[in-house]
Amino acid sequence: MKTNTRNLIVVAKLFLFLSVFVIPVLGCKEQNLKKNDKPKAQEVIEIGTPDAVGINAAILADMEKEIIANTYPNIHSVLISKSGKLVYEKYFKGVDEIWGDSLGMVQHSQERLHDVRSISKSIVSACVGLAIKQGKIEDVDQKVFDFFPEHSVYNVGLKSDLTLRHLLTMTSGLEWNEDVPYSDPENSEIRMTSSPDPMEYVLSRPMEIAPGKVWKYNGGTTQLLAAIIKKTTGLAVDEFAGNYLFGPLGIETFEWTTFPGTEMPAAASGLRLRSQDLLKFGILYAQNGQWEGEQLLPEAWITASMKSYVKFGRNNNVGYGYQFWILDASTIAENQNHPLVAAFGNGDQRNYWDRPNQLIVVTTAGNYNQWTIRKNSEALLKDYIYPSFLD
Repeated sequence: MKTNTRNLIVVAKLFLFLSVFVIPVLGCKEQNLKKNDKPKAQEVIEIGTPDAVGINAAILADMEKEIIANTYPNIHSVLISKSGKLVYEKYFKGVDEIWGDSLGMVQHSQERLHDVRSISKSIVSACVGLAIKQGKIEDVDQKVFDFFPEHSVYNVGLKSDLTLRHLLTMTSGLEWNEDVPYSDPENSEIRMTSSPDPMEYVLSRPMEIAPGKVWKYNGGTTQLLAAIIKKTTGLAVDEFAGNYLFGPLGIETFEWTTFPGTEMPAAASGLRLRSQDLLKFGILYAQNGQWEGEQLLPEAWITASMKSYVKFGRNNNVGYGYQFWILDASTIAENQNHPLVAAFGNGDQRNYWDRPNQLIVVTTAGNYNQWTIRKNSEALLKDYIYPSFLD
């Protein structure tokens, strides 16, 4: 059985940011260490060398020196998989925290769990796909209020058109404000987490526009997806992920922080994983949902998840799928005119997929709430990783 081997209850800070954009939490929080009772899957991460897959190892050695010199600040791990082989895996010393609580200086390692913050959203998306595969959820076009009859009073007007697809793509049209300071009582995340019924708080938000029209970052919609998983499967999202996603992938240990004073996992940002386990998640999607000969996630789900449904950003060059970011690889390297899919987490947690180049890159870091750092994980891709095999 899963057992909680430790509970950490600490006072949450007003200025805690939980996701790739700033998401605060008030009150107390718990981290529950999970041990899967499933048999461990065989290790399927094939190890290779940079030279064997056409990567210039000397360029990666230069990157490593600059990380150690803190030119690229507080990077904790970098993993590079090319042509199906893990060819680079390094861990570094750096200041870290758990959901805003300082851990001080940490020597990171292969076995150490790390906050993945909003990469949690992509994991929740995978769980929705699994629940659909199991027949627990009909499809992404099922109406949201099918799952919340207790809140039918809000099922009116444009809101009655809300579907899971709108939640997955963050195009709900709901009024939601995560941009104001976290000391501001108008912050929607503060209001949700301090509400006696967080789901009612999200569902009661007024509509600003018809669903499916405009992208707006909204961690509350991810929390609704997690609640739907609980309602349809009987398992909280951490248990469901442990049984049906992490277990088959051989992910034995993880943590998922819960909301203050509750047993509700913080679906949008509370997950902690090892860097290699982030890579396993990356490999699963790179293999179109297959794992050790089993179609763990339907190929159609992977394709739909990594497709852009809406465009935004300064140059309208950023897209969003089912809780995944869809970037343009040309912003990293010239003449790379194809999508670069990514899962983002506050602090420079990243999982990148470049399918044409058979490339997966995982980074973890401790740059939480620091939005102006230029020498970040994207800079590592631009300055070293892509040049290592394109030049």
